[in-house]
Amino acid sequence: MTDIVDQQTRSRMMSGIRGKNTRPELALRRALHARGFRFRLHSSKVHGRPDLVLPKHRAVVFVHGCFWHRHEGCRYATVPATRPEFWRVKFEANVARDNAVSAKLLEDVWRVATVWECALRKPDQVVASAELLSAWLLSAEDQIEIGAEGVQSS
Repeated sequence: MTDIVDQQTRSRMMSGIRGKNTRPELALRRALHARGFRFRLHSSKVHGRPDLVLPKHRAVVFVHGCFWHRHEGCRYATVPATRPEFWRVKFEANVARDNAVSAKLLEDVWRVATVWECALRKPDQVVASAELLSAWLLSAEDQIEIGAEGVQSS
């Protein structure tokens, strides 16, 4: 199936997709900062350039988009109808990279949190996610995943 828009329009649309300072990321940052947590943003000194690095807690936080990072079971993790094979390969590579980065960080004795975009869509969800993340940062757990359905610890 061919694309429904011309190449210039598609390019403009895709250039609007940001990798840093997304709306969910900004909301979570504000909520954590209000709770007294201080962090570094997108530090190149830490493997995988996490969205937030909290050196005091030896923890990193990734804010993943459900579509791009394939949040399992999420209604926002849809597959485009055009060029499904291309998207399947792209999504599999994203997930493999995410898993490899998390494994490397855990190996380097960093604690890893993944907060999914669907858990940050409404203000009350942002507050709940920030509280869960705050509790995790003060705990001794190695890994946590926060989605709209709640917490999944590892």
